[in-house]
Amino acid sequence: MTKRLKSKHKVDRRLKANIWGRPKSPFNSRAYPPGQHGQNKKGKPTDYGIQLQAKQKLKAYYGNINERQFRNIYRKALSKRGDTTENLVALLEQRLDTLIYRAKFAPTVFSARQMINHGHIKVNKKRVNISSYIVKESDTIEVREKSKKLVVIDGALQSKERDVPDYIQSDTKNKTAKLIRVPKFSEVPYPVVMEPNLVIEYYSR
Repeated sequence: MTKRLKSKHKVDRRLKANIWGRPKSPFNSRAYPPGQHGQNKKGKPTDYGIQLQAKQKLKAYYGNINERQFRNIYRKALSKRGDTTENLVALLEQRLDTLIYRAKFAPTVFSARQMINHGHIKVNKKRVNISSYIVKESDTIEVREKSKKLVVIDGALQSKERDVPDYIQSDTKNKTAKLIRVPKFSEVPYPVVMEPNLVIEYYSR
């Protein structure tokens, strides 16, 4: 379980963005960093600072993945053929916790991770409790039968806060989902500007 679960709204203010696009984010009313000197912080950021900020935003968005895991995802993206930026986003979008969140089975990526850890999710009829599990296009994700009546799932599905993206096929009645295709960066519905190219620059320094 991530240590950020109880303080995720602080991340919004620290990174100066409503990372998850939530209406209750304190950044909506206090668009400056937390702390007594938050409103007075000025100065031109360095290239390193801009790259670091981009990395922290992307890490935070996907449930504040720890640094070791995130660096490993970057290395995997680098080793694959094609554009490293696209590979990085693709790997993040193929994570099981991301797909549970995208399919609207959970209100937040933190909640999606908790559902997986507690054994509520199956992939191809087998229970999977690893949030970082990489889902393939042929895989079927489903909520375990005993868990289909969970209030948190029904609440997330009824929410008008966000829509299921085109690259995911979601059956809300049976609570199943499939990754139709691995998305391109331009298809991912980020609520704020993300710059994965700067993340690549950060790690390739």
